[in-house]
Formats: sequence, structure tokens, C-alpha cells
Amino acid sequence: MRAAPPPLAGGAPGADALRPLLDTVLDALREGAHSRGGPLPAGGPEAAARRVREALGEPLPETGRGAGEALRTLVHALAEGAADPAHPLCAAHLHTPPLALAAAADLAASALNPSMDSWDQAPAASALEALVTAALAAEVFPAADRPDALVTTGGTESNQLALLLARERHGPALRTVVGANAHHSFHRAAWLLGLPEPVVVPTPRGTLDPAALDTTLAVLRGPVLVAATAGTTDEGLIDPLPDLAELCEARHAVFHVDAAYGGPTLFSRTHRHLLDGLARARTVTVDLHKLGWQPAAAGLLAVRDADDLAVLGHTADYLNADDDTDAGLPDLLGRSLRTTRRPDVLKTAVTLRALGREGLGALVDACFDRARDLADLVEKAPGLDLRARPTLTTVLFRPSGAEDTTVAAIRRTLLTEGRAVLGRAEADGRLWLKATLLNPHATPGDLAQLITLVEGSAHR
Repeated sequence: MRAAPPPLAGGAPGADALRPLLDTVLDALREGAHSRGGPLPAGGPEAAARRVREALGEPLPETGRGAGEALRTLVHALAEGAADPAHPLCAAHLHTPPLALAAAADLAASALNPSMDSWDQAPAASALEALVTAALAAEVFPAADRPDALVTTGGTESNQLALLLARERHGPALRTVVGANAHHSFHRAAWLLGLPEPVVVPTPRGTLDPAALDTTLAVLRGPVLVAATAGTTDEGLIDPLPDLAELCEARHAVFHVDAAYGGPTLFSRTHRHLLDGLARARTVTVDLHKLGWQPAAAGLLAVRDADDLAVLGHTADYLNADDDTDAGLPDLLGRSLRTTRRPDVLKTAVTLRALGREGLGALVDACFDRARDLADLVEKAPGLDLRARPTLTTVLFRPSGAEDTTVAAIRRTLLTEGRAVLGRAEADGRLWLKATLLNPHATPGDLAQLITLVEGSAHR
């Protein structure tokens, strides 16, 4: 006699099936974090891989161990071996600690498992996505008549979509112009779309200079897309958006802004002025899994005119037959280049409803404050150099007079010992330690500890 199949997550019985499993997961998360004891596991890659191998055992056993044992063992192993962005000394990348409420909403999305490629798979989720993306697009383009936004996997997909929309309007001769500070995804997007390699304008001061861009545009022929950045990966800098928008209008260039990092600054009444000029772009990339504290992925491509999205229309009879669309069933295939995709909008909708603009703005402001606190500490430390006061939440610093090899070694030592996670960035011809402050729960005391660890490693 065959055993009954394992319970499902959905339906009325699904909640009862999940409840004991969630207790197991939550216990394993807590115990794994306690075992780790710091921002990441000590011992480096080999030690981390060994612990995973020991926990996993045979990846595909003949006979299973059961749900409780599998969850307990592997969730514990993952938590123990995580680089945990919720730890205040894990500050290397644009890798945010997700809000508990957003993670809880993501569980509901996984349990219900709507697929966002046809209405009959996602009736409520498709309606929710349409409402939330329209509201977020209006936040980016407050004066536009018909703004809209697509949910993406993040900045890389959003930037590729922006180039695709421009290519479909202007043809394959479209040239892309980026600053040397731009995200690497533009080069990959041009390659994938069969466009010429982007023209790169030097950015010796870290941001795109309008005069240098004007010189470049003056010699280019044919259609051009200029990609500016609002929140560079290395330094968190913002290009001069109003001046660049003015220049693009004068030169008849498409203006796109990669605001994957800086875009959620719009939620802050105190700092949103940093994004003046953003609404003059035709397309804008925003990531809410950065300064929005969402579990990945939570990207957006906002467009000033929803008509630009019409070129993404696609028909598959089993998903959006013409007679179904004519009868009023929403057509979802034009909302993404992907077919099957998760309802990632749910966690964002829950966060917006729970916190509102005011609550999200307070989180943004808290991270800005921590970045300035860290910069203050570096300036007061006699053995450290600060690259510059932070624009967003990124701080670059290094031991005074140190060789680049020493700076790199400090970072790797802290990683290997599991004591702190710092990034690295090249600026001014030198290597810098990079702290990206995205944890609103971090304290000035945590930052002081970070300084102490760097100073201690520098003097070994």
C-alpha cells in the first residue's frame, strides 16, 4: 500500500500543515545564527563548504529522512554558514536585511504559488500587482499622465528592459552612453540585445560630467540612450540628474536613470531632494531589495509613459488567447520577459501598507544617519583616511599610508575570521574598504566596533 503523499502548502489544510514545519524552521534559524556567532562563518570557503557537505550528506538519498529532520539540519546549516545582512558588522554590499513582515508575506506568496503569466493562475495577485506598480510608478513620475512599472528581478533585468524598450523605438543602431561609474549590466545588456558596445565617458570625480557627456554626444550619430546613475555601486554617488536631463533633451537623447540603489530615497522627506531630476527620465530602475528591505527579488522598471510597454506584448494561445483577452481577462505576458514568475509584489504591498511612506522614509533616514556616524568616526580616528562624506549610505575608508595589498589583506582577514564583512572599491587610484550601511538597527556602538576591528587588523 502506498504511503500518503506529503501535505501541500495551499488550500485550507495547508496552514495546518505548515505550522509545525515553521516552528522547526524558526528554531533552526535561531540556533544556526547562535552557532555562527558573528556576521559570517569563520574559517573561509573551505571550512564553510566542509560544514555544508557534512550536513547534507548524500544529496539524493534512496530513502528520505523526513520533513522535520531535513528542515532542521539544512536550515541550521544554511543559517550557520550565512553572511547575515541583519548583523550590524555585515556591511559589504547592497545586500539588505529583509524586514520580518516582508519575509512573512513572501511565505504566503510561496504557499499560494500564483504564477504571474496568466490571469487564471493569479486573479488576486495580478490585480494587486497592477495597483501597486501604478502607485510606485507615480512616486517616480508624479507629474506623468500614464506612468507604469514592471516587476523585475533587480537592476540588471531592469536596465536590460530599458535598453530593449529604447531599441524597439529607435532600432538596432541605438548607441548607449554610460559613465565609467555605471553598473556592469549595461555592457551585458547591449551584448544580449545585439547593440553596439556602450560608449564609456570617464568619470574621474566619480560622477558623470555634463560637459564631458556633451562632448561625447556631439560626435555620435543616430539614436542615443544616456544611462545616468543615482547610487553608484562603489561609492553611492549620484550623477547630476537635472543637468544631464537638460542635456539629453537638447541633444534628443533618451534619458534612463539607474536608481537601483538610490531610488527608494524618494520615500524620505529629508533626502528625496537628492533625486531632483529623476522624473525627467524616460525610464528608471529601482530596487526595493536594497533601500526597501525586501527579500530578493524586488526590482522595478518604472516608465513615464505606459505606451512604451506595448512593444513587450506577446501571445501564447494557452495563456492569453485573443478571445479571452477580448472577453476581459487581463493579459499578463506583456508585463515581463519571463513567463513563470513569482508574485513578488505581495511582500512589497504588505510593507507599503504596514509602514507607509513615513515609516519607509524613517528607515532610509536611519541608514543615512549611520553612514554619517561612521564617517565621523573615521575622521576622528588618527590612523584612518576617509574618502569623502557619504552621499547615500556608502562609506569608503582605509588605513593611512597603507599599501593596497594591506587594505585587501585586512578585508580578507576579517572575512576569514568571521568578524566583519566589508567590501572593496577602487577610487582615486587606490583600494578602499567599503561599508554599505543598510541596517536601520545598527548603532553607533556597532560602527565603533567595526573601526576597532579594522584598526586592530591594520596593526598585526
